[in-house]
Amino acid sequence: MGTTHIKANETFPAVPRLLNLEELLRQKSHFLFGPRQTGKTFLARRMLKNARFYDLLDSSTYLALSQNPGRIAEEVSSLDRIVVIDEIQRIPGLLNEVHRLIEERGIRFLLTGSSARKLRRGGVNLLGGRARTRHLHPLTYRELKGGFDL
Repeated sequence: MGTTHIKANETFPAVPRLLNLEELLRQKSHFLFGPRQTGKTFLARRMLKNARFYDLLDSSTYLALSQNPGRIAEEVSSLDRIVVIDEIQRIPGLLNEVHRLIEERGIRFLLTGSSARKLRRGGVNLLGGRARTRHLHPLTYRELKGGFDL
């Protein structure tokens, strides 16, 4: 996997992450799980700038899709090659629509969340081999390249 560099700003110094989302999504849809504040949303927004993005922490997006999960199929066109659904565990029922869109339209999804356990416990559709799972951990020693000092 290639290293992806993200530009620094005052809040986030430039630290290359070893996870390249664009490369992963060329192959297959992915779940991206990890603890809160590890940068899942940040990476998705920075690396997948041309993707259609659904943030389920946004109350209007959450309300619209929780009341009508089929709405995502109405909004996503075949021109949307990559779709990101951030915090997917908030509306597990969306996974049935995601499954259908992968099968019928060949769309690739990045589905982020901090709780894989919550999805598994709910017995929801985990896309049966149509999506791989990756975990984003806090910065690793290899990513910090010597900038790590106890």
